[in-house]
Parts: sequence; structure tokens; C-alpha cells
Amino acid sequence: MATAEEFTGPTTELLQSLIRNECVNDGSPDSGNETRNSDLLVGYLEGAGLDVQRFTPRDGRDSMVARIEGTDPDAPALCLMGHTDVVPVSPEGWSNDPFGGEIIGGEVWGRGALDMLNLTSSMAVAFRRLAVEGFRPKGDLIYFGVGDEEAGGTWGAEWMVEHHWDAIKADYVLTELGGWSSVGHDGTRNVTVNIGEKGLAWHRLRVTGTPGHGSMPFGADNALIKAAEVVRRLAEYRPAAQIGEIWTAQVDLMNLPDDIKDGLRSSEKIWSTMENLPTPVARACHAQTHTTFSPNVAHGGQKTNTIPDVVDIDLDIRTMPGTTPDDVRAHLREALGDLYDAVEISVLQMSSPTMSEGGSGNALWDSLAKHTQVAYPGARLVPGLIVGGTDGRFYRERGIPAYGAGLFSPDMDIATFGSRFHGNNERIDIDSLGLSGNFFYGIAKDLLT
Repeated sequence: MATAEEFTGPTTELLQSLIRNECVNDGSPDSGNETRNSDLLVGYLEGAGLDVQRFTPRDGRDSMVARIEGTDPDAPALCLMGHTDVVPVSPEGWSNDPFGGEIIGGEVWGRGALDMLNLTSSMAVAFRRLAVEGFRPKGDLIYFGVGDEEAGGTWGAEWMVEHHWDAIKADYVLTELGGWSSVGHDGTRNVTVNIGEKGLAWHRLRVTGTPGHGSMPFGADNALIKAAEVVRRLAEYRPAAQIGEIWTAQVDLMNLPDDIKDGLRSSEKIWSTMENLPTPVARACHAQTHTTFSPNVAHGGQKTNTIPDVVDIDLDIRTMPGTTPDDVRAHLREALGDLYDAVEISVLQMSSPTMSEGGSGNALWDSLAKHTQVAYPGARLVPGLIVGGTDGRFYRERGIPAYGAGLFSPDMDIATFGSRFHGNNERIDIDSLGLSGNFFYGIAKDLLT
């Protein structure tokens, strides 16, 4: 039987190399340079005698796919999917080189260490070991190193689904965002596996006015002033909470007094309850239960002495399950009130919320539960909802179960995970790297044998 320690060294080394390749995706078509990480993964897996395919939707934006062929074409296939790009970084906010991949205090530091090059590397190490061992699964085992996840998948998973579906099609998918844990009041460790994610509804709100000289502002039709009021109304908007089974299960596991838990389970009391919680906890509670509106980018104005006539506000909206595009428009109308008709609204990017079935009786869920016990005997899995976006949605949209899963050390709870995700000083402890590698290795053998 394999142990976590056997995966720690190789996963750490591969993760360091992936970080150092600096595949930063700022959302522009020619950023990312994922070909660097794709080449690294191709070479790593070809060294095990595997046949690896490269896919190039745009120069520098490669994805790659490796496969261990199954012996039974009718048996279910499993895809291990990890993205190879990372978000931009502000180096001045870091204590160490964000692309150094250094090991400091038993942790690998660097952009992507947690999102999600840690899992991309642990999946690759597990996959390679299975190949070296001559593993012959009944169904195909697929490794998918995909680019452009951090900008919505236009040059990554979306493009692959549209142009090379046969190369990545599977019956089960494991990808990012899950695996942290906590110990409940009864002493049982609870490990979160995310079975769905909120939708994406990025919009641009264009506010117009009348240009004029900045020396005469009285009574001016200043687009920036109107835009400021639009932003204020969005910031103060409070849509109704959605309290469902996934959320109540998460609340049950929280180390909070019973009266606070009761408030978090109540759509009438949740807001006042969140206001009395520490900000990191309240932020997570809010995102898990509400469609959220975050105005994050503003463009406008031409010169200091010229009253602006156009200001664009880019708005990040994350929608709860069941929310439709018409619902989003209704939210904006309610939030903006009499300013709604004064704003030109356009869609930047849209994807619906997606959900997979979780719970016992599902072969993938049962395998996850079984192999969680290797590290944490007696632990139980708890379904969760991802508040951001992942490439798992492209599979869920086609009815294929896709879970956000991994396995982290006890030090990596949800608060620690959340504080480092897309943040300064992103890092992952090397114990978690070994746990995840062994986790994926065991699941693949169990599910496909």
C-alpha cells in the first residue's frame, strides 16, 4: 500500500517547477504562456512511457492530455483535471519571491501553490506512478493539464470541449477547490468536497453624462458622480439569502455557538448574524448564501480638467444555484432603482450555476470517502458549494459529475485556505502535497479496477 510520504518529494519538486514557469494569466488573449507548464507536464509524463497529446488553440496557450487506456471500453472513465495558469501578483505584498517556489518552514511558497498547481502536480505524480507500475484500469484514466482557467476557459477547457471533446470526455471528474477539513464538537473530522459552484455573470455598466470644463462643475452632468452613486447602491444591495441543504450542512460543522448557527440557518436573521462575526468568517458565509455583486473595475475620464461623459464599471456577479439571466437583470433593477434606466448594461461573461449529485451510492463519492479514511480514520465527507468558478462546470453542464476535491493536512482549514487563495504569500505545506498525491492514486485504483 502506498503512503503519503512516497508522494511528497516528487510532488514538491514538480510544484516548484510549475510555479517557476510563471504562467500568469491576466485575462488578455496572449497572456498565460501555459505552453511552458504544458511542456513541463508532457515531458514529465512521457518519461513514464505515456502517449501525451498537445493542443494549441492559440500560440503559447497549450493544454495537454495523457491517457492510460482502459481494458473495457464500456467501463466508466475518470479525468484528473488541473489547470496550469495562475493569477497576477503584486510582488511588493509578498515576503518572498512569488515565483521562486521556495520551501520555507515546511511550505512551498509561490503564486499558484494553492490555486491550483498543488493539485495539478499531485495528480500528475499519482498518474505517472500508476503508469510506471503498469496499472491497467477497466475504464480510461485521463490526465488533463488545462490552460486559461483563470480567465474563464476561453482558450482552455471551453475550447477543448468545443473542439476536442473526445480527448477529455469522462464519466467522472476530479478538479480543484475542496479537501480542507475541521473537527466538529463530536470529535469527528469533516472534509469538504465541493459538488457544485455558483454561476458567473460579469456585466459592464456604462454610465453617461455630458462633457464640460472641470472649472465649472456646478450642475454638471458628470458621469463619474453618477457612477459613484451606482457603485454605492451596488455595495449596499442586500438580495435575499438562499438557505439550502448544502449550506445547513456546512453550518452544522462550524465551531460556533448554537444561537449563531440558528441565525446563519435563517434567511431573516442571517445578515444581522453575519455582522457580528469576524470578517473572514462573515465573508465566507455571505458568499455561500447570496448572489453577490462586486464592482471591481472602473474606466472613464480623459483629463483632469474635463468633466467625463462616459464611465464603465465592470461588475463581478456570482449567482446562486437556480438564478437565471432574467433574475440577474431583476437584481440590478432592484439595486439601482431609478438609475437603472440611466445605465447601459452589457454582458462580459456568463455561465450558469452547476451542481453534481453528491452522497453515498455515487461511485466517485464513495471512493472519495473511502480514501479520506487513509489519512483521517472516521472522517466524513460534507458536500460544499464553490463560490468562485472552475473548469468543472464544463463537465457538469453535460451531466458529468465533477467534484472539487483534494486532501490537506489539519493545518489547512477553510480560513487558512481562504486567506491565501489569490492572496499575498500564497503557499502550501508539503504534508498536504503528499496527502493529495496518495489520495488521487488510491481513488484511481479503486474506482477503475
